[in-house]
Amino acid sequence: MSARELAQRLARREITALEVTESCLERIAAREEVVRAWAFIDPDLARRQARELDAGAVRGPLHGLPVGVKDILDTADMPSEYGTPIYAGHRPKWDAACVALARSAGAVILGKTVTTEFATMTPGKTRHPRDPGRTPGGSSSGSAAAVADRMVSFGYGTQTVGSIIRPAAYCGTVGVKPSFGTISRSGMKMASESLDTIGVIARSVEDAALLLAGSAQRDDFLNIESLEKPKLGVCRSPNWKHMTPEGAAAFESAVKRLGQLGARVIEAEMPFEELDAAAGRILAFEMARSFAHEMTHHRSRISPALVERRDAGLAMPYAEYAAALEYAADCRRRLSDLTRGVDSLVTPGATGEAPVGLGSTGNTAMNRLWTLLHGPCVTVPAGEGPAGMPLGVQLVGPPGGDARTLAAARWVERVLT
Repeated sequence: MSARELAQRLARREITALEVTESCLERIAAREEVVRAWAFIDPDLARRQARELDAGAVRGPLHGLPVGVKDILDTADMPSEYGTPIYAGHRPKWDAACVALARSAGAVILGKTVTTEFATMTPGKTRHPRDPGRTPGGSSSGSAAAVADRMVSFGYGTQTVGSIIRPAAYCGTVGVKPSFGTISRSGMKMASESLDTIGVIARSVEDAALLLAGSAQRDDFLNIESLEKPKLGVCRSPNWKHMTPEGAAAFESAVKRLGQLGARVIEAEMPFEELDAAAGRILAFEMARSFAHEMTHHRSRISPALVERRDAGLAMPYAEYAAALEYAADCRRRLSDLTRGVDSLVTPGATGEAPVGLGSTGNTAMNRLWTLLHGPCVTVPAGEGPAGMPLGVQLVGPPGGDARTLAAARWVERVLT
């Protein structure tokens, strides 16, 4: 059942939170050795939470629903290790804000899902559920793989560059990176002040909106209606050159289908030629400051790729960083013109299918510009590529346009799946 269906039956006491939790634990026991989606799982702790919920009144919209929490977010009753041995066994004394809100809305915090090192580039242990020889994406690899493999209905992800949308597209799930700041980042191990965004990965847009509502105290997300015959602006972005031939062909085919199925499709330009370079400068500068303690005291335990990026950020003049911030702010203002007259922009969720190999989490080119623009991004499954692996299309809106973007995504999801 979907998370929405489970929530309704739990609220009516037709099933118990313990039954739902046991179902998840059984699936994890059967598949975790292959998928490796979990950084921490304590079945007894999960059962205790479920029994407590079953013994009391219905708490809220997430009552009895198990949630996977990316291990870049703090949890008071579970380790928070941030994908690095530096924090092995680390036990925060409080929950991240979104975790605390989910608990107050009735969620069972099932466990911690795998993140890449500090939610950056170096992969964790997670494998793609369909093909263990392929990357599940990153950095929200564990949540994407766990949801795709039906170990849990939904989970938290975070996105600094493409860390929700890309793994969701690779794994054939729905990923939502809401507008910047929609979900509080209190209790998150930060990498970039200007980019980091907490979002969700689920099996449907409706399920994703449910977890968003409970995590952001946004009741308007509880009833997202599908738009009928939305007007979609097809935007290939300045990074289109990074698309694989197979990914590009599949995207064009999906756009054609959307038009045939009733969408009003127009072409949309993205005249932000310097935005990619600005994103790289902002990320390097801010990441160098965010990891100052770890680099000072544990440099030898950090991956060479992250050390190199940090050193580049430290060497960057402040004026160069400030100019990148100013350019990004100007592009955000201009984004309102780009999206005026359409319900959503549509663009690829990734450059193609999940690549073979586990040494990389894939190309972020189709995500990083949109992350810096701070608007909502939603990827939904859009069939399979030539290797039989999932593909996704991404719906994008202006900052604050989350409800309309979700509504457009619901229509696209309905007609493509």
